[in-house]
Amino acid sequence: MEFAKPNSIIIKGMGYYVPEKVVTNDDIAQIVDTSDAWIYERSGIRRRHVSEGESASDMAVKSARAALEEANLSASDIDLVIVTTVTPDMMFPSTACLVQAKLGIRNNIPCFDLEAACTGFVYGMEVATSMMQSGKYKNALVISSERLYPILNPTDRSTCFLFGDGSGAAVLSCSDEPGVGIIGNVLGADGAATAVLKIPAGGSLMPTTEQTVKDGLHYLQMDGREIFKNAVRIMQEKALDVLDLCGVKAEDISLLIPHQANIRIIETVAKRLKIPSQKVYVNIEEYGNTSSASIPIALSQALKSGRIHSGDYVLLVAFGAGLTWGATLIKWQ
Repeated sequence: MEFAKPNSIIIKGMGYYVPEKVVTNDDIAQIVDTSDAWIYERSGIRRRHVSEGESASDMAVKSARAALEEANLSASDIDLVIVTTVTPDMMFPSTACLVQAKLGIRNNIPCFDLEAACTGFVYGMEVATSMMQSGKYKNALVISSERLYPILNPTDRSTCFLFGDGSGAAVLSCSDEPGVGIIGNVLGADGAATAVLKIPAGGSLMPTTEQTVKDGLHYLQMDGREIFKNAVRIMQEKALDVLDLCGVKAEDISLLIPHQANIRIIETVAKRLKIPSQKVYVNIEEYGNTSSASIPIALSQALKSGRIHSGDYVLLVAFGAGLTWGATLIKWQ
């Protein structure tokens, strides 16, 4: 059976959700030897939102509903669900299947999780786009949802302030209009650098035991210096790669939406790309690093605040554990 292939894949709707509870830098300073000034100077973060009992699937459902509403579609219109997360509700079944059930999406479509750490949304967009270009799928939900706060060591002064919880979702739809929507993707990974950002225990390599819990091996571990060095270099390279792939110049970019990991990384990447600060979307001060959810949260906010218009080139670029990286170029429809 042959399917009619679309001319383009567009983002028809965006939505995001963050929990109500806010943890400030001053709150963290009550636990470890730090201060609001020290944290803000090194990261650009002042607050982060923290889930109180809401799972990754709970938050995913809320951002997905907002995206569906903006797209003027219902759950019955969706024929592909991809959830990106490093904090799934459980090892299995997939968080995507839990979201499918909670949203009431019909049961004869593919639903699966994708794990590429902070690059997850960019990976998810490429996977969804590639599947939709076959013509078999018309409307896809790509949802990134992370409950990171519970996997942080509250006494680790180097990491306990960096991350927060939240979810962002995109509805991707087929379009007959050529040359718009997602026009280019570049993805990659370097498995030789897995040690710089990881959670050692809890998988088949090191199953959970009383000792692994006692030793704190279920908490996030990070080599901040190596992450910074690699993130700046690779995000710049991949941004330029996707621009070259699409024949677009950096000066043509209307808005750069980088992964919200650290303000110093964001500013350095933008400077190297020669993209002025007014063309860079930054919300890290309020949310911290929400891993794969950071780009869709920022993209949703940018749309709602009028920062994106028809014909604009929007550049997404991310970097995460794996190491993974990716860049997506969108020409807004």
